[in-house]
Amino acid sequence: MSIYVGNLSYEVTQDDLEQVFAEYGTVSRVQLPLDRETGKMRGFGFVEMKTEAEEDAAIEALDGAEWMGRSLKVNKAKPREDRKSPGRGGSTRRY
Repeated sequence: MSIYVGNLSYEVTQDDLEQVFAEYGTVSRVQLPLDRETGKMRGFGFVEMKTEAEEDAAIEALDGAEWMGRSLKVNKAKPREDRKSPGRGGSTRRY
């Protein structure tokens, strides 16, 4: 399972995020997606922890917490949806 962390400062690093979550258990992975066009942080990230109990403790403690001048939004990440758009790549239109 993965934790979604939103409303992050654009200055945050993977190490910063790992240190905060390490207070609640073992961090397995940290991801900070970058904007494809600008290469800058998008203001959210994902953290994976070793156990679900550790994830639950981190979510409980950090959701709504003030960090780096921002109020964090922390919850269980939702599964990624299929992003195919109608009419792209598989169109059955005939010309």
